[in-house]
Amino acid sequence: MAKQNKKSNGANVGFEETLWAAADKMRNNMDSGEYKHVVLGLIFLKYISDSFEEVYEKIKNDKEHYDGQEEDKDAYLAENVFWVPQDARWEYIKVNAKKPEIGKILDDAMIAIEKDNPILKGVLAKNYARTDLDKVRLGELIDLMSTIGLGDKESRSKDVLGRVYEYFLGRFASAEGKGGGEFFTPQSVVKLLVGMLEPYKGRVYDPCCGSGGMFVQSEKFVEAHSGQTHDLAIYGQESNPTTWRLCKMNLAIRGIEGNLGPYNADSFQNDLHKDLKADFILANPPFNISDWGGERLKDDVRWKYGVPPAGNANYAWIQHMIHHLAPTGIAGYVLANGSLSSNTSGEGEIRKNLIKKGLVDCIVAMPSQLFYTTQIPACLWFVSRDRYDHKFRNRHDEILFIDARKMGTMVTRKNRELTNEDIQKIAGAYHAWRIVNGKYENVKGFCKAAKISEVEKNGFVLTPGRYVGSDYVEEDDGVFEEKMAILTKELSGQFKQSKELEDRIRKNLKSIGFNI
Repeated sequence: MAKQNKKSNGANVGFEETLWAAADKMRNNMDSGEYKHVVLGLIFLKYISDSFEEVYEKIKNDKEHYDGQEEDKDAYLAENVFWVPQDARWEYIKVNAKKPEIGKILDDAMIAIEKDNPILKGVLAKNYARTDLDKVRLGELIDLMSTIGLGDKESRSKDVLGRVYEYFLGRFASAEGKGGGEFFTPQSVVKLLVGMLEPYKGRVYDPCCGSGGMFVQSEKFVEAHSGQTHDLAIYGQESNPTTWRLCKMNLAIRGIEGNLGPYNADSFQNDLHKDLKADFILANPPFNISDWGGERLKDDVRWKYGVPPAGNANYAWIQHMIHHLAPTGIAGYVLANGSLSSNTSGEGEIRKNLIKKGLVDCIVAMPSQLFYTTQIPACLWFVSRDRYDHKFRNRHDEILFIDARKMGTMVTRKNRELTNEDIQKIAGAYHAWRIVNGKYENVKGFCKAAKISEVEKNGFVLTPGRYVGSDYVEEDDGVFEEKMAILTKELSGQFKQSKELEDRIRKNLKSIGFNI
């Protein structure tokens, strides 16, 4: 395996970069959105085949308990691994990697795996025989991927392929720009959300789960703190069918059991978990979406604090998540900064109602350039019902504001990451304020616990810079629609003045004998 270097967020990258470079050569003219399923499907096939082979050797060598059962499908189900038919096992794929028909062999392998494992039905990519996919490059990628899992048992662990899968998700998201955000939230943002919520035990829900990054990081958090991952129950929903399949594969690679519903579906129009009351909700909803079908949901039971505008789903997401919170639940999610101050179509009234009910726990202003999807400034909202849990002090008359806009480190020319130190500082301030007897102190320019009365005096605007005393000049209190209304009005006036000036010049020129 290639020498591995360290990135600022702790991810190992040497081998992943080598694999990415090899895979990228195979792309040719394929659209990145299609191409990622080809590559990620191969990684998934390698993972389930490795897991199968490990159990196969165990069964084959354990004559006392499994005499002659190495080809018995039920024996593998008992070991909680996917059954892989002979013509779909990686060894068979590797032997045939150089054949011109390798594309069809892979498609047949995926079909066979889905047939024998109903939970994967409709999940795997089956487009390897396509004519525009370079079969020579495909064979080379299979050869390179075959080196994953060789050597000691630790290097064969699910985490190696899981890490490769996660790395590729990030690279594809970066390559696809705005479209990439539909399936991937930057890892440092997910780590911060998880670090602040600390989902040790209970039901974890993401109503727009993308490729499942929130779930993966929640399980990692539990493992890092010596907890039991089976104490978490995972619930998710995703509207995009291809992204839903990515999530199913990502969870399977990690060995995470999750209820994503029987199919992809829109959380607003077809809530697949209507009765769910979650202990933790983590989400990165799409920013400012206007075509969410709000006009068909005016009387929905979820709009307890006000009907969200049909032209922007931000406050629909907020109330959807509050609706699904358990009595002591807490939610953390990403939204555009406009959600902190907008008064468009009743959003200000909804925000006031949430604040007065004591639901808004903490607001974090985030640095720019964290997301592949957009350069719109973003923030984190934390909405909580855990104020009545004995572990946490009653915070119903306060909101914690954290200004983290100066944090983070540029890792590429376009993108920034929060460092582990940044995450610890932000999460540490939140926990010190949140828990009973926590040693919290306001820090000018960084954090302040503001009384609801102070927020009311500020018109229920939740922009952290207003409260922490920040000298940071990049303030973005408005939303796009409001700013554009002001700008277009100004531009209209300037056009009018320009026309008047043009007419005056024409008139003056004509008076001295020059017509234009």
